[in-house]
Amino acid sequence: MKADSQVSGIKQVVELLRDAKSILFITGAGISADSGLPTYRGIGGLYNDSLTQEGLPIEVALAGETLLKNPQITWKYLAQIESNCRKARFNRGHEVIAWMEKHFERVWVLTQNIDGFHHAAGSRNVIDIHGDMHRLICTNCGWGGRVNDYSEIDIPPRCPSCSGIARPEVVFFGEPLPYEKTQVLSQELERGFDIYFSIGTTSVFPYIQQPILKARSLGRSTIEINPQDTEVSEAVDIRLRMRSAQALSAIYEGLTKGN
Repeated sequence: MKADSQVSGIKQVVELLRDAKSILFITGAGISADSGLPTYRGIGGLYNDSLTQEGLPIEVALAGETLLKNPQITWKYLAQIESNCRKARFNRGHEVIAWMEKHFERVWVLTQNIDGFHHAAGSRNVIDIHGDMHRLICTNCGWGGRVNDYSEIDIPPRCPSCSGIARPEVVFFGEPLPYEKTQVLSQELERGFDIYFSIGTTSVFPYIQQPILKARSLGRSTIEINPQDTEVSEAVDIRLRMRSAQALSAIYEGLTKGN
């Protein structure tokens, strides 16, 4: 998107927000990429077009079945991902979304990210549909705990209660989504929103696409912030081909300065 088109798009979004009461933000790896976090695939991908040392696609190494059969492999790549993320923190994009929760009547975040940045930035209404990599649970007795730095634990970690293998409370490839979180999502989607944002996600999963596609069918405003083409690019009303933090910061400026 050229600079003049970006400015025009931002102004359109700001005008829509001035009349809005409810907003849904759907976020993916792109928003945390502005914190320096690598994505699995795509721009800056940690495993772009390559296999793991074991000759596995990263999706297989991080599959629930692999965790059960060979937790050492799954934890090896979890630790790699965590080490690349360890010094990162939430960015301006996360902050703007948290600010909007305080200044609009109803704001929810549906995120695929497992970094916990939305919570850390101050958002409360967060459906982290894939979990949080810093929450651990025991696969044997159900013990739960929290770890902020994987370098401080054994790989794979053992439960302090029963010595069973612990795992992060995240949804691995091939595993079902958590029931309670899908229920909250269904309830909020049933209520509907005035504006739907898709930010930094390729929208390959049906449960990430569907809110945007349904909103479009209902005539609700839909906005995508992503420098790349995605599965919903042709369906949204406004496309901002920008980085997430840059676009959200510009939207914030427009709202607060009255431009």
